[in-house]
Amino acid sequence: MWLLCVLAAVLAWGFIWVWDSSERMKSWEQGRLLGAESRTLLVIAHPDDEAMFFAPTVLGLARLRHRVYLLCFSAGNYYNQGETRKKELLQSCDVLGIPPSSVMIIDNRDFPDDPGVQWDTEHVASVLLQHIEVNGINLVVTFDAGGVSGHSNHIALYAAVRALYSEGKLPKGCSVLTLQSVNVLRKYISFLDLPLSLLHTQDVLFVLNSKEVAQAKITQKLRREGCQLDYIKIRAEGGQRAA
Repeated sequence: MWLLCVLAAVLAWGFIWVWDSSERMKSWEQGRLLGAESRTLLVIAHPDDEAMFFAPTVLGLARLRHRVYLLCFSAGNYYNQGETRKKELLQSCDVLGIPPSSVMIIDNRDFPDDPGVQWDTEHVASVLLQHIEVNGINLVVTFDAGGVSGHSNHIALYAAVRALYSEGKLPKGCSVLTLQSVNVLRKYISFLDLPLSLLHTQDVLFVLNSKEVAQAKITQKLRREGCQLDYIKIRAEGGQRAA
């Protein structure tokens, strides 16, 4: 029994050493690949995408001294809560280090928050390219072809970025990173997925430190509290109508 405990401790130490060495190398590679102090545009479909999917990426880019801009293509008005969700987005961005002046929220009928509506790829690409050029962006971050959650609005953003890239319309020196969609099992096994992630050496991987984890958790808390308040308000209004 004692021998097994020692063996487990040695294996754990070995894994941590390999992981730490890998992270040091990845940090060096990321700094070289992404460039310090770059101007990055995070492209999302709805308020809360930044917290649910991209918080580690934003915090990791901030660590590399990137100036991060955010472009959100809808107000998240699927349940008629657009104004509340826009305020939550600004609060979340503040925690992540993105100032209000660097946040753009598009709120019009062309891009409704609706998984049943297909956004026009050419229109999305046109708006996106204009935002890239105006802000001198040299790195675009968005969803991949799977949209992480499979939401059609997420996938529409990837399609637009892909079109700009394949047609050579992105400014010279502008790179693209897409968030990798993984299967359901990998989504929910937490830190146990780390060895699999480390094996993908071609990827950019951000692992948060304790301070950054706390920041990411605050953005999630802001979202949960907002949902709870909306639920209480809707329930109260329902009671009044029933009376």
